[in-house]
Amino acid sequence: MMRGAAAMAKGKKAGAAPAGKSDGAELAAADVIEPSGGRPSKYKPEFARIARKMCELGATDYDLAQALDVNTSTIWRWQSEHDAFCNAVRLGKEEPDRRVERSLYQRAVGYTYNATKVMQYEGAPVYADYVEHVPPDPGAAMNWLANRKPDDWRKNADGDGAGGTITVQVVKFSPGKTENGKAKR
Repeated sequence: MMRGAAAMAKGKKAGAAPAGKSDGAELAAADVIEPSGGRPSKYKPEFARIARKMCELGATDYDLAQALDVNTSTIWRWQSEHDAFCNAVRLGKEEPDRRVERSLYQRAVGYTYNATKVMQYEGAPVYADYVEHVPPDPGAAMNWLANRKPDDWRKNADGDGAGGTITVQVVKFSPGKTENGKAKR
């Protein structure tokens, strides 16, 4: 469903008065839009349900386009034209995004978990429970901080942290001369 000025520009106002003559009829019929022609859309209302389920399972816009046999740009257009489709994609992507955020955070700060090691002793399996510790990952921490506090942690074009300047002093060296410029003997 098109909205606003874009819909008015694409369609024609039904019952509009000729240019320059306004009798109020055009205001009453301004929201009635006639189709502008062209190829009919492949969009079907059930695509919203399919898109939400796929996004909940981690699908990207590219994956949706492949499954619905359209281009990625069509998925983006459908999101702007169909509120139900847009909401389905947005809501479907929320939980996987939250899960990745939690995982990145845990990786950045380190975590522990219970594990079981299976060994064999005299032909019989032996199980040993233990606590595994995964240390913090500096790369994940930098990624987290660069996105949460970009002014403090994002790398600049020179590749050195948040900023500052580096001053380089060039010293010319000539072998065989002393500090006062005279040749050594």
